[in-house]
Amino acid sequence: MNHQQKGGFFLPIWKRNLIFCWFGMFATGIGMSQIAPVLPLYIRHLGVHNAAAIAQLSGIAFGITFILSAIFSPIWGAAADRFGRKPMLLRASLGMALVIGCMGFAPNVYVLIGLRLLQGVITGYSTACTTLIATQTDNEHAGWALGTLSTANIAGSLLGPMIGGFISEFAGSQNVFFITGALMLVAFLTTIFFVKEEFHREDHKVLRSGEVWARIPEKSLTVTLFVTAFILTVALYSAEPIITVYVAHIAHSTSHIALFAGMAFSASGLANILAAPRLGKLSDRIGAQKVILAALILAGILFIPMAFVNNPWQLIGLRFLFGLTAAGLMPSINILVKKITPDALTGRIFGFSMSAMYLGVFSGSVFGGQAAAWFGIRSVFYMTAALLLINALWVYFRIYRKISINDRHRVSHKAI
Repeated sequence: MNHQQKGGFFLPIWKRNLIFCWFGMFATGIGMSQIAPVLPLYIRHLGVHNAAAIAQLSGIAFGITFILSAIFSPIWGAAADRFGRKPMLLRASLGMALVIGCMGFAPNVYVLIGLRLLQGVITGYSTACTTLIATQTDNEHAGWALGTLSTANIAGSLLGPMIGGFISEFAGSQNVFFITGALMLVAFLTTIFFVKEEFHREDHKVLRSGEVWARIPEKSLTVTLFVTAFILTVALYSAEPIITVYVAHIAHSTSHIALFAGMAFSASGLANILAAPRLGKLSDRIGAQKVILAALILAGILFIPMAFVNNPWQLIGLRFLFGLTAAGLMPSINILVKKITPDALTGRIFGFSMSAMYLGVFSGSVFGGQAAAWFGIRSVFYMTAALLLINALWVYFRIYRKISINDRHRVSHKAI
């Protein structure tokens, strides 16, 4: 057994790395999203008291991180291919620990926005983790490994607002930043001591952007996967701005609205944690393209009854079922990206995939809020369902049929 397969603690190196990368990605997901419910309170704490100004500044402070992350994620992905994935993990985790911790000391809202901007610039932990696990794991276990890893980022992002609100309620809004920074510092320390990588820089020469594109063997398929990742993330976050208002609208009493809203937020994240490793393993067995197509169709269908619920429990149940279907999407996308991408370009391509997801978070939040304002809350569910089903149709023609035809050709050639 080679060094990549055999590690300490009686586990292969890729499995041990998976454990610590999962924790780091979960903390990163929380760090990116936990500020959402805290921002208005913290901005008021920093001296802004006008309600309109608080809403405007909160939107800027929240969204700017994801926009900058989308821009810089491919850059850090290229750096991971050139210098190694572990150095990128250390850079991102330590940088986020310092920047998020400093937010708790921000003297005014403009410093806070500047730090949120810097947080977006230094991102790249999730990209480096995904690249590291994808390149270390054999094809037989890739689906399970990437499925398990994907639960960390999605669960952290979806549970982050609930965790941030809980900490703010019982410990104060400043401590949200200190606790999250401490989590990222723990991720930095565990990466130093426990994450292992063999990286040979001479095997990874510097490529210009045109050369990178020329070396991608399946250009059309790669772009389709990016678009699918974007649409999935839009769907995941389209309901975020309206969940609390919708729960208040369908609840028969005004008590426990915050609790029900928190449960609706976290239901899809919990389902994702439970289902993603299993659906990743299923992708290994029957083909990722089949899981993507089925999951998109089911996810699109499940959004339709969300518009007709008449109590919070029905919404929570449907959000949980949606989380089960969504759990099959990102792992399958990552499996296909891994299979069609040369190892020397894995970091760059996963960087672009992560950019699509960051843009999806921002676009989904904006889309959900604007659609609810213009057409009513229930319209958000109809529009998201249509978006997912249209994407399923596109995936059928651009991914499912193409891979199925290629597989048939491969079998016929073997028979000859």
